[in-house]
Amino acid sequence: MVDARVETIVGGGQIVSSSQVYTAAIAIAGEKIVAIGPEELLPPADNYIDASGKYVLPGLIDCHVHLDGHDDYALGSLAAAHAGLTTLIPFGTYNLEGDETLPAAITRGKEEIERTALTDFAFHFILQNRPSILSGLPQAMEMGVKSYKMFMTYKKRPFRMCDDDYICQVMDLVGSGGGVLQLHCESGNIIEYLENKLIEQGHTHPTDFPAACPDWAEEEAVNRAVQMAAATKCPTYVVHLSTQLGLERIKQAQAQGQRIWTESCPQYLLLSDAAMAQYGPLAKIGPPLRPEDGPDRDALWRGLEQGQVSIVASDHSPHPKELKQPGWDNIFVDPEGRSVPFGSPGVETIVPLMYSEGVVKRGLPIWWLARVMSENPARIFGLYPRKGVIQVGSDADLLIIDPQGDSIITAKDHLSSAGYSLFEGWQVNGRPWMTLLRGKVLLKNGELEQQPGYGQFLASSEPRSPIGGPVR
Repeated sequence: MVDARVETIVGGGQIVSSSQVYTAAIAIAGEKIVAIGPEELLPPADNYIDASGKYVLPGLIDCHVHLDGHDDYALGSLAAAHAGLTTLIPFGTYNLEGDETLPAAITRGKEEIERTALTDFAFHFILQNRPSILSGLPQAMEMGVKSYKMFMTYKKRPFRMCDDDYICQVMDLVGSGGGVLQLHCESGNIIEYLENKLIEQGHTHPTDFPAACPDWAEEEAVNRAVQMAAATKCPTYVVHLSTQLGLERIKQAQAQGQRIWTESCPQYLLLSDAAMAQYGPLAKIGPPLRPEDGPDRDALWRGLEQGQVSIVASDHSPHPKELKQPGWDNIFVDPEGRSVPFGSPGVETIVPLMYSEGVVKRGLPIWWLARVMSENPARIFGLYPRKGVIQVGSDADLLIIDPQGDSIITAKDHLSSAGYSLFEGWQVNGRPWMTLLRGKVLLKNGELEQQPGYGQFLASSEPRSPIGGPVR
């Protein structure tokens, strides 16, 4: 037996990898995992964490988070840490009207994280329809930001929608720099036409919104994304996939060997357009919630089960109720002609929903959760093997789930500025009992043990293909 002591042993629990569950203990020294094996063969430890009767997963990552105003890095990471997450990958911000470069925005974001964040952070950036921002892209990638997002829709939102030639230009730059491009795939010109037609006809109730964004508008844009990715050889990631039609096109591209990956979100897996009648503009998200009697939710769950959908992320995009309320009168635009905000909160509900709905109710193996919310996000967004896996040399990031803890989702318990949840009143099984971040206990029985500023910026490397294949 090794004589040297370690700081912490986590024992008694079931360790969950991206492909199996096994019994062992984990030895932690400093910020890293230094040994995994039978407890009796590990060195003595200063601290012992008894995880008996619980699952020990690698720290979970929410890789699609908007923290650009209503929830900032401090509040977003506070909410995420309470919810059982250890790493966030939000979209960094830059001054669109000024002359702030991407490298300057990264430096500013890192400084803010070092002051305020509780979880670890990597960055994506949204590349608006302002080609001047591209001058800083090569340096930004050298600084460890390898992931960028562009929109193929939202004509009513200034600088959002990007033309195909601009997207291809960015794909060349990102692909040659060892990065990955994310695309919001909806056909913006089609949606603009349909939306304006509905407004002219007076069909502006929240329940009219999904008709402006049909499933084939997502498929059409996914097809263009696939073709542009093939032409530029750029790894491409389709965000918040919502339809069976879009998934079928992605599956074709994957079968042909393209590096096309995708995610879906709890709202598309669990909710339907019926929420528009109940919640109105609070349920306005893009793409929209799909028909109650449609094929989409089942198709997305099958895609997750078979491995064609690699990741589940929240698309946390909180807007306070008062900013959304004008949508009851006109779901498309407010009285000043501005687009009624899209998005809903999700960072505080994704862990209990995916464990409860995916593992408990649908019978997916617990290691499916480690795959779609830990290892695959870490692989695609350049954090693996530092993050996303329980193995020697990796960061000691752990989520310990108590399968016996049940609760009811309610927004009054949440920290986000949104003040509501589309999952209000849902009963969920299991609870995050404890998290460790870089070897230190972050969350224990609902209480945080670290202070703001504990979180670190994570420089990303080149994307790796996610773990695929069926989980059962």
